[in-house]
Amino acid sequence: MALQVGEFAPDFSLLSMGKKGLEEVRLFDHIGREPVVLLFVPGAFTGVCTAQLCHDSGGLDAFEGAGAVVYGISVDSAFAQWAWAKQSGIKIKLLSDFKHEVVALYDVVLEDFAGMGPSSLRAAFVIDREGMIRYSEVTMELKEIPDRDAILRCLTEIG
Repeated sequence: MALQVGEFAPDFSLLSMGKKGLEEVRLFDHIGREPVVLLFVPGAFTGVCTAQLCHDSGGLDAFEGAGAVVYGISVDSAFAQWAWAKQSGIKIKLLSDFKHEVVALYDVVLEDFAGMGPSSLRAAFVIDREGMIRYSEVTMELKEIPDRDAILRCLTEIG
């Protein structure tokens, strides 16, 4: 079962492709500063994942207006994520969990994604400034997208 509201979020460091190449992003660098929204998706260049992250990229101002930083996480390489974001217009910073460590930490492992092996379930977490999970959603169907309005309400509640 995925991590639940009231639990402390496990720290992690993942790679992201930036303008200057690969960069490391650490969750706990945000603790004490701002809430973090983690959006786990099964795979780059897939229809629903692209639609979700493009939709959420369009609402990035609302997340940032609530004082939060948003990361998309998939088990794809940072290089594939960079190409996907560039091609699709995804503005959310994507983090590569290529080693499947963070999906295991957050207990959102999808055992078999379309016959290709393990990946990530579609999930969303809001982590407050103290590192506590304040919102946790794992969708029941891979085509179902986490409730952005509920995530934004949670961010408003935690200020």
